[in-house]
This record gives sequence, C-alpha cells and structure tokens, in this order.
Amino acid sequence: MAESKKRKKNGHEVEDDTEIKNWTDGIPLSPAWWAPTFVALMILGLLWVVVYYISQGIYPIPKLGAWNIAVGLGTMMVGFLMTLRWR
Repeated sequence: MAESKKRKKNGHEVEDDTEIKNWTDGIPLSPAWWAPTFVALMILGLLWVVVYYISQGIYPIPKLGAWNIAVGLGTMMVGFLMTLRWR
C-alpha cells in the first residue's frame, strides 16, 4: 500500500519514531469496591421495583406509594452512572 510522504521541517524529513500511546494511559483505575457497588445498586433498584409490583404496593415502604418506583429507578440510575466512571 502506498505511504504518504513525511513532512519536511527546516529542510529535513521528520522521522516517525514515536509510538502511538493508548488514550487511557495515565487514567487511574477504579478502586476494587467500585464494580461490586454499582452492580449491587442496580440489582437493589431492580428488586425494589419488583417487590413493589409483586406486593401490590404493600412493600417495601407503603407510605411512599408510587414513589417506590422512583426510589427503585433512582437507585438503578446511580448504579448505571457509576458504570460510566469505571476503568
């Protein structure tokens, strides 16, 4: 395959000796507790909503009523947002 010519700088051809580094180099890894925490939050939120529907609003907190769905979805959302920061 044909290769394009290197640019000349001050009359000299520039050698391409540099390695292409990965863009994730230098980004610190997540702590060991990060992944289990976001998985647990997503499962907890799912169980919260499922228990609310199966019990017909009696559980987990009857005084919240339909806000139990918001609590479950909010918990799942926090877990999902944590997945975006996972390295």
